[in-house]
Amino acid sequence: QVQLVESGGGSVQSGGSLRLSCAASGYTYSRYCMGWFRQAPGKEREGVARINKYGSTTYADSVKGRFTISQDNVKKTLYLQMNSLKPEDTAMYYCAADPKWWLLLRPNDYNYWGQGTQVTVSS
Repeated sequence: QVQLVESGGGSVQSGGSLRLSCAASGYTYSRYCMGWFRQAPGKEREGVARINKYGSTTYADSVKGRFTISQDNVKKTLYLQMNSLKPEDTAMYYCAADPKWWLLLRPNDYNYWGQGTQVTVSS
């Protein structure tokens, strides 16, 4: 079965950087659409970035120019490089996957989810 395990979260000061990783198993990784989502306390889950099997990427406006999504198909790992972090980036970050390669950033479209990794940015 599909398994997604996130890592790399932590606490940083405003302006700092973190790199999140998502190790995938249980399916043909390269054929899936992969995404990063986040959920802050009291808020709905929102899409951050996604990459499909063709390498096409989409970013939320709030992270464009600061975050970069990438993947290693050999290692079956998804990454999110986060630079110039802001306090409003504080949230639980989730990795998600789905075989429908055309998906964008709507959380409800994705069928498989990891458990999340916490990112906290202090001012």
